[in-house]
Amino acid sequence: MTLKMNGAMTSAQMGERLKTTAEGARQHLTRLTEEGLVSEERRAEGRGRPAVYWSLTQKGHDRFPDAHSDLAVDLLDSIQKTIGPEALDKIISLRGARTQERYRGELQQCASLAERVERLAQLRSAEGYMSAMEEEADGSLILFENHCPICAAARLCQGFCRSEIETFNALLGPGVEIERIEHILSDARRCAYRIREQKA
Repeated sequence: MTLKMNGAMTSAQMGERLKTTAEGARQHLTRLTEEGLVSEERRAEGRGRPAVYWSLTQKGHDRFPDAHSDLAVDLLDSIQKTIGPEALDKIISLRGARTQERYRGELQQCASLAERVERLAQLRSAEGYMSAMEEEADGSLILFENHCPICAAARLCQGFCRSEIETFNALLGPGVEIERIEHILSDARRCAYRIREQKA
């Protein structure tokens, strides 16, 4: 969970997060490596021996919920092949509209953009996206999604990813710029969005 939420870490960083020693964390990470869930990478950082960073393998990522991916992919593939990609687009649009409707009521009481994005992160986390928000020094907001519970479906049809951006745009209001800066489907470890108010 710690690697999923934070990305590659050294054993010292992991120990600090888990309130244990670096050696204790390293032993645990070594066991996970033997199970194929974690891999290690040596990075040169100035003088001395390279630092060892640990990160999840694909097998490790697969241990997190995938929203019944096999069934979803099979159904989507069947729709695309039997009644065409236009029908699949309509289904994705309907799903997006229902998501917007569900989220909109939750965001109505939020006064600022930061409050709306924070609440959106909470709603997404409840659906398995492991979301969080951070504020940058320039005032822009970053919405992180450390897990994608519909990743298998999105790999088959990237209309889901397009619909996600459309949903965020509709919910966060006019005058807001949203840019995807990390994308799981582009081999990033997570999806991330930079959100800021447009300058007048």
